[in-house]
Order: sequence, then C-alpha cells, then structure tokens
Amino acid sequence: MSTSKRSKPNFYLSIFSMRCPRCRKGKMFKDSNAYRKVSLKHIFDMYDNCPLCNQKYDMEPGFWYGTGYVSYALAVAISTSTFVAWWVLVGISTQDNRIFYWLGFNAVALIVLQPWMMRLSRVIYMRFFVSYDEHYEEHTPKEFE
Repeated sequence: MSTSKRSKPNFYLSIFSMRCPRCRKGKMFKDSNAYRKVSLKHIFDMYDNCPLCNQKYDMEPGFWYGTGYVSYALAVAISTSTFVAWWVLVGISTQDNRIFYWLGFNAVALIVLQPWMMRLSRVIYMRFFVSYDEHYEEHTPKEFE
C-alpha cells in the first residue's frame, strides 16, 4: 500500500463533469458534448467500463430504467427554479398572459436541456449504487449480475 495521501476529487464537480462514481476521474461518456450529434444513440454513447478503474457501468439488464425517476426530479427542479426566477424577474399575474409565457419558456428550456438531463440522470443514478473508493486500484469493482 502506498502511504502518499492523494487529493479526493470533488463530488459535485465529478457529477457535472460526468465522471465515474468509483474513481471520480474516468469518463462515463465517449463524447463529453451531448449536443454534438442530433441522435439518441449519441446521447447514450457510454463506455462499457470505466477507462481508469474498470467499474462496469451497465450493472444488470434494465439497470438504466430507474433514471426516468431521476430525470423527472431534475425536470421538476428546473421547472421550479425557472418559475421562481420568472416570478421574481417578470412577475405572475392573473390579469395578463405572463404565466403562459413562462410555460412556453419552460417547455423550450426543458426540450433544449433534455440531452444534458438524460446524461446527468445516468450519472446521478449510478451514484446510488456505486460509491467512491479512494483505493480503487487495490479493490475489485462492484458488480450486480
């Protein structure tokens, strides 16, 4: 075992940069830009295992179905924050159509952010099952099958 103390990668930075939950360094997606190609296959183009720690990403058949719940929670959080921002900056009134303008703005924002939210939901969902391992070189990766 090495006695040198290495710095622990930041939890939130590793989530938003879409890194492996086990080592927090390896990339989860082959292309870091979800908007480069307009195809659903490209959005989910992931490595089978982490390039650094060999953590398997697709833990079992149907593993990623649970990301729908995480994606829903992200959509609710984004909608709530845009509603509060709209209320503070523009205002909400029953006398005019400002609420409908917010609904249109929110719908466009959710559609534009959807590829990023789909990837982020996979990263967050994976963290429910795989925790950070500071000594990932010495331990075997977690598997379910």
